[in-house]
Amino acid sequence: MNAPTAFPDPSKPVPPYKHTPLFPLGKDETPYKKITAEGVRVEKVLGKDMLVVSREALRALSEAAFGDINHYLRPGHLKQLRAILEDGEASPNDKFVALDFLKNANIAAGGVLPMCQDTGTAIIMGKKGCNVITDGDDEAALSEGARDAYLRRNLRYSQVAPLSMYEEKNTANNMPAQCEIYAEGDDAYKFMFMAKGGGSANKSFLFQATPSVLTKDRLLAFLKEKILTLGTAACPPYHLAIVIGGTSAELCMKTVKLASARYLDALPIHGSPDGNAFRDVEMEQEIHKMTQSLGVGAQFGGKYFCHDVRVIRMPRHGASLPIGLGVSCSADRQVLGKITKDGVYLEELEHNPAQYLPEVEESLGGDVVKIDLNQPMKDILATFSKYPTKTRVSMTGTMIVARDSAHAKLRERLEKGEPLPDYFKNHPVYYAGPAKTPEGYASGAFGPTTAGRMDSFVDQFQAAGGSMVMVAKGNRAPAVREACKKYGGFYLGSIGGAAANLAEHCIKKVEVLEYPELGMEAIWRIEVVDFPAFIIIDDKGNDFFKELNLG
Repeated sequence: MNAPTAFPDPSKPVPPYKHTPLFPLGKDETPYKKITAEGVRVEKVLGKDMLVVSREALRALSEAAFGDINHYLRPGHLKQLRAILEDGEASPNDKFVALDFLKNANIAAGGVLPMCQDTGTAIIMGKKGCNVITDGDDEAALSEGARDAYLRRNLRYSQVAPLSMYEEKNTANNMPAQCEIYAEGDDAYKFMFMAKGGGSANKSFLFQATPSVLTKDRLLAFLKEKILTLGTAACPPYHLAIVIGGTSAELCMKTVKLASARYLDALPIHGSPDGNAFRDVEMEQEIHKMTQSLGVGAQFGGKYFCHDVRVIRMPRHGASLPIGLGVSCSADRQVLGKITKDGVYLEELEHNPAQYLPEVEESLGGDVVKIDLNQPMKDILATFSKYPTKTRVSMTGTMIVARDSAHAKLRERLEKGEPLPDYFKNHPVYYAGPAKTPEGYASGAFGPTTAGRMDSFVDQFQAAGGSMVMVAKGNRAPAVREACKKYGGFYLGSIGGAAANLAEHCIKKVEVLEYPELGMEAIWRIEVVDFPAFIIIDDKGNDFFKELNLG
């Protein structure tokens, strides 16, 4: 029996191969500063000039990158914040948040307090040219540089290692880093460094849609529904990234992350039969206008839910339509780097953000209600009960800090038949986890964490007399609204993304109360002065975010 050959006939003609890069980026217009010329040299190998890069050059670049991006922002981002202050259509709350972010950037640029208490997962992407030689230990060298930045600066260690399926331990150095290295180009080694906080990382979504969505009306309706699910927990105004298509689900989401960092801005603005990715700038403008009309604004109602939008259209398998959605938050932390024959370079970020502050600070955000936190809880609750949602308050006194792991510990007490500790009943609870405290400071960067992660604890805790006033960021589940109505509690929204400003001006004393072994997730007592927040959920069942379809 003559079985057909398993190999194609090599004599059968095929057309010449014409390669089209999936991401044909234009010229790199990034402004760079020189870090060092050490550790870089050119040598002849088989008659070719080869760029030889030392391990120390890689380590030093990575350390500089993660130091810079936790303290400095791109000028373009700061200009967008200033533009909110000058926009007559921006709400008072939009302007209040934007001004707070500019103040926060100014404090962080001092190089002591990072801009956000969640100093992020260290993410590194490298593109190594074919004429670049290293010792082959690039991932370790780059990771070591990131680790050194976290150890030497006042940055938080957020990474936890699984010891078993249910037991975890903080690694105490923010490792491991996520490091990906690709082969691309010729005589340069190029990088993108990103510090990705948990709040914005958690707002990355993949939707496995069907090709039937690919009409304008259906796609825009689909995207509007999904954009609303982002909520405010990741600290808007956002840099919103949307990817339509992709040769795989994972490439779709990878592209979302790169687009949110504006890494793909130099893509072409049209497609081709060859299947390149492109930016749809018309849809970007359309979706940006949509986000402005939602009313969500910069966390507390208004126009500025997003600074800008990137929409990337990609080729896809005919039976698949992955759609990706993600954001870069107000801690907009990414920086480009490169190593060439001339030295080691890092993108130049803005070291003088004070130039974007208004000369005379205006009264923003409407009337402010002063709240004394050192009175009995029943009196604190009675004071809050006098005011509607969206009221801006300024709190002075004692707060208790507790987040995920601490809540789990307290729940264990209740399930054993033990009461909640008195401190949890007598004071507001602030969902947060501080960065390291610099020498001479009362507090490290200490902004709010995402409230939604604690939603499942609220009914049980309020029934036991605790969590009567909660302070955090973002919208919450209906169960929290129902619990507050049932037990007379309140949820206050703090400004996410202004951790340095809170540490510098509002938090005057920090001490560990319980569970020091949890590190930044321990239970803390803090003393605050003029701590700003907004009433989001009240004791009558009103929920400001529900009005915006976020509840």
